[in-house]
Amino acid sequence: MSHKILIANRGEIALRVIRACKELGLHTVAVYSQADVDCLHVRFADEAVCIGPPAPAESYLNIPRIISAAEITNADAMHPGYGFLAENAKFAEICETSGITFIGPTPEMISKMGDKIYAKSTMKKAGVPVIPGSEGGVKSEGEAEELARSTGFPVIIKAAAGGGGRGMRIVREPSQISKAFSAAKTEAQAGFGDSTVYIERYFESPHHVEVQLLGNGKGKVIALGERDCSIQRKHQKLIEESPSPAVTPEIRKNMMAAAIAGAEAVNYRSAGTVEFLLDEKKQFYFMEMNTRIQVEHPVTEMVFNVDLIKEQIRVAFGDDFKHTHANIEPVGHAIECRINAEDPFEGFRPMPGEITSFHTPGGLGVRVDTHAYANYKIPPFYDSLLAKLIVHGYDRREALERMKRALEEFVIEGVPTTIPFHKQVMKDDRFVRGEFNTHFLDHFTMEADSD
Repeated sequence: MSHKILIANRGEIALRVIRACKELGLHTVAVYSQADVDCLHVRFADEAVCIGPPAPAESYLNIPRIISAAEITNADAMHPGYGFLAENAKFAEICETSGITFIGPTPEMISKMGDKIYAKSTMKKAGVPVIPGSEGGVKSEGEAEELARSTGFPVIIKAAAGGGGRGMRIVREPSQISKAFSAAKTEAQAGFGDSTVYIERYFESPHHVEVQLLGNGKGKVIALGERDCSIQRKHQKLIEESPSPAVTPEIRKNMMAAAIAGAEAVNYRSAGTVEFLLDEKKQFYFMEMNTRIQVEHPVTEMVFNVDLIKEQIRVAFGDDFKHTHANIEPVGHAIECRINAEDPFEGFRPMPGEITSFHTPGGLGVRVDTHAYANYKIPPFYDSLLAKLIVHGYDRREALERMKRALEEFVIEGVPTTIPFHKQVMKDDRFVRGEFNTHFLDHFTMEADSD
């Protein structure tokens, strides 16, 4: 394998891809905005190209500039990481037409599975359980009300091209339909350039569980267990773990089979996840498919001892997986805490600034993915993620104790972070017992003297 890979991203995920490339003997090119000149991914790449001002639209979302950076450095492959252009079908298509291998799914797969209505229809045809609701886009308030009544309240109105919680409205009674329908369509148009919305039943207390997949684009798909991502705020995940404490062996078997069937239906290529909601009756339903590597992919890597980024790269260049179900089994339990530059005592308000002290934890079973360091200045233009702290233990109990110890060792000074929040969650009786769901934070209050 002899290639030069440009990483069309920043921060910890760019550094993560660079590490995988170096271990494969591949040359790397970093791109960076003017605000990221001192970011570690710039320092550790073999080459680096400035692609514009701090604003994402003028740098990390600027396709012509990224393609130009690949051309002037003779990069023949592109890894998009997550976020930014990772699920942009147009970007993937431009890469391919420019003779640059896109390390991810085909443009068609990204486009089709990014359309929530198409994805739901495809999964249903493949025999995957789907959430009751509309079969396609809802065109009028009258249709929305009729569907909501037939589905049963509460329902949720969602943007067909959406994600991250935008274009979503929960409706608990008929009188709320009109306002919610209009707001969801307006937000969907503003956020995604597509006002199409659809309706689904809303589950009050579900677990959010996702299955990690690898597809070779040649008919073979393998599933690498599930991750529980239920601890989240405004649809943004904060803590992830594998295996899920809510999933029984029987549910796991059926969920894996359903995810594989859905991915095989589109002949999926690269790493991806099928996301499910697991309701109070232990029934699971397809929610969406993410056609990219996930922020929380290290959780799976710790449990299965597989480098998912390397597998992505191998598949993109026409090779097969290094691993198969025949030679890989999960071992133990892993938990990830997202360490953000946010103040959990002030509603998780983002807090950019300069880090004056930075010390990461270590020891057996502890991993830290980060681009931060002492004296690093956190720019205000991007996601507030500073680091991902991942621990692995023999079982969930050991993983919890290891995470508590690692959080105590993790020192970041100069800016508020979510470390105090994670310390409290790890000690919360409901979380320790595994008795939590996506509304965990609705009943969680930060204690001022926790740190």
